[in-house]
Amino acid sequence: MRPRSKRELIRPRALGSALLSLVVPAVAAAALPAGGGHFILRSPGLSAGGEVPPAYVYHRNGCRGRNLSPALRWRHPPPAARSFAVLVYDSDAPGGWWHWLVLDIPAEVRALPTGAGEPGGRGLPAGAVQTRNDYGSVGYGGPCPPPGPAHHYHILLYALRTPRVAVPRGAPPGAIAAAVRADAIAETEITVVYGR
Repeated sequence: MRPRSKRELIRPRALGSALLSLVVPAVAAAALPAGGGHFILRSPGLSAGGEVPPAYVYHRNGCRGRNLSPALRWRHPPPAARSFAVLVYDSDAPGGWWHWLVLDIPAEVRALPTGAGEPGGRGLPAGAVQTRNDYGSVGYGGPCPPPGPAHHYHILLYALRTPRVAVPRGAPPGAIAAAVRADAIAETEITVVYGR
């Protein structure tokens, strides 16, 4: 099988977890801002490679979580970053599944609080917007895979060259993710797992 390009990483329903988990961190580690450390994403409620706690799990379709988006913090973005975007993607769902898409996070912001992904977005910084996820709702939709093997969830943070991502109103999650990727100058991620 031929290696896929970085641009293909953001196509929904195009990639399994093995390739995504190998390529995205390698690209992120290579994106070093001038005069500083690595562009890095952390969450006080999640451990890289660890299991998603119940607070962040979906609350429908047989899942009984609280459906809170996790707190996120980041450091050392590229100086040229004009905004940030956060995308959460399940690479093990058949065809892939977008759980959260947040765009237009202002360049001076370095954190999102727990629960920022509620439908009204009250916890988001001014100017940031959420779009429709693959559950069909606006905001965060936590993990809720079918019973069976655990799925991998990629929390992707992009530093963007533009203050706003240009996407048509009502665009599907995969098209929004592709637009984010086209504007990205650096990226970093946390990968976590959840099964039931």
